[in-house]
Amino acid sequence: MSTIFTQIVEGDIPARIVYEDETTIAFLDANPLEPGHTLVIPKDEYERLNDVPEDVASDLYATIHRLVPAVESAVDADATTVAFNNGEAAGQEVPHVHCHIVPRFEDDSSGPIHAVFDGPTDLADDELDEIAADIESGA
Repeated sequence: MSTIFTQIVEGDIPARIVYEDETTIAFLDANPLEPGHTLVIPKDEYERLNDVPEDVASDLYATIHRLVPAVESAVDADATTVAFNNGEAAGQEVPHVHCHIVPRFEDDSSGPIHAVFDGPTDLADDELDEIAADIESGA
């Protein structure tokens, strides 16, 4: 069964599409966190960022790069929070990669992305070195 986003791509579900090219599509979120909240997706289904081929990832970022200023301008936002929830444990509800472009305003009550977490994790230098080495070897 295809995701709700694939159904939007295929035209089976209506959406307020704000941009489309060969590999990506962007539309207003049906349940916006702020006016202008936009979702950017690859047209093909990929559950997680880890699954997106490099060329599609480049196209996806190019679309995000193009739309951030357009979204900010459209709703006179002071800034934007641009984010992916990558996997169910991170809050991803639709198993189809999607980027949130959420307009932000000086007087909104939302905090920075750091507010999602309880605070910094205290790690020893040897733990940080080990994590850095593991990431570097997997990149």
